[in-house]
Amino acid sequence: MGRHYDLAIVGGGIVGLGHAVAALRRGLTVAVVDRASSVNGASVRNFGHIGITGQEGEARAYAELARELWLTLSVEAGFWLRESGTVVVAQAPEELAVLEEFRDRRGGHDVRLLAPAQVRERVPVGDGVVMGGAYLPADLQVDPRDAAPAIARWLDAHGVDFFWQTTVTGVETGRVHTSRGRVSADAVVVAVDHDVDQLFPGIAEANSIQRCGLDMMLVEADLDEPLSAPVLTGWSLLRFPGFAHTPSSDLLRERLVADDPVLAALDANQMYVQRPDGALIVGETRSCGDDVSPFQSEAAFELLLERTRTLFGASGVRILERWQGIDASAPDDFLVSSPAPSVRVVSVTGGIGMTTGLGLADRVVDELFSTAPGVLTTAGAARSH
Repeated sequence: MGRHYDLAIVGGGIVGLGHAVAALRRGLTVAVVDRASSVNGASVRNFGHIGITGQEGEARAYAELARELWLTLSVEAGFWLRESGTVVVAQAPEELAVLEEFRDRRGGHDVRLLAPAQVRERVPVGDGVVMGGAYLPADLQVDPRDAAPAIARWLDAHGVDFFWQTTVTGVETGRVHTSRGRVSADAVVVAVDHDVDQLFPGIAEANSIQRCGLDMMLVEADLDEPLSAPVLTGWSLLRFPGFAHTPSSDLLRERLVADDPVLAALDANQMYVQRPDGALIVGETRSCGDDVSPFQSEAAFELLLERTRTLFGASGVRILERWQGIDASAPDDFLVSSPAPSVRVVSVTGGIGMTTGLGLADRVVDELFSTAPGVLTTAGAARSH
């Protein structure tokens, strides 16, 4: 660890990797330190849905930048990505009203309303289940278990030094103290998602950062046709600010809570994404607090399975895997704090790290290295020293 770097990054998830990509493109030397042996946190436990369309404001700006980075990286790092868009399935009048209002707010550029038959052309929903829906063409899909690890391998091949299985014990200007010694760098970024409180408890408390446990599963389902895109439901509309800020969203929330109070109490986001191997990622129910209980409710999984059978008219649904994701949560979607000169603590706290993390990281590196060489068109052209 005797080498001096331009940038040291604590955290090897998608946000940390995004900072490494941004720095490499600018010709900077980079070290990434992570206590795990590989990428295994929230960056591989999610849906792999890059949901650009439903974002607003700052998140939308980061998401649009991230979209271009995802498209470029999928080619350079060699991982699966498809420009699938997203299909929203509406099963109630209140859901249709939200989609129509969202379409009107966006001027029709981001969303195409679908009749029931058009929904069924895109996703194999059961007969009589849907009242209509929408197609969001800008959204992307990756395989979450492959994308971030592929980016890490690509960064390693292009000169970024990774120190896995290395615990960080302290950070200050110019130095990262670890269980393997000191890493020296001009600038330091701490991107540890929900574990901000492990290194900077004051920042975590000041920003009300909590941990959210997400119950998710992988299933094999007897669908009539493969999913052409990730599928969102009415529950999902309450999660994305673009939809949640429409006038009819309050009525939608009241309708969903009245119709399904148990799923509402589990803070559900009924959503489906099909992996390249055909298996469905199904989720999610969520609970937040200072810590996450390791004990998952079987009732939550059963409810999600029941809703899956109903939506797709599929009697054969078999669970292949279950897992618990953990995300950071806070009143604001983004944390960028500077506890010391040339040190940044960065976290995406709204559960949209895959959608916005690469864009946020690019802006942070821009600010830290405003006098660095011009942005390179491909990371493979970055200088090494």
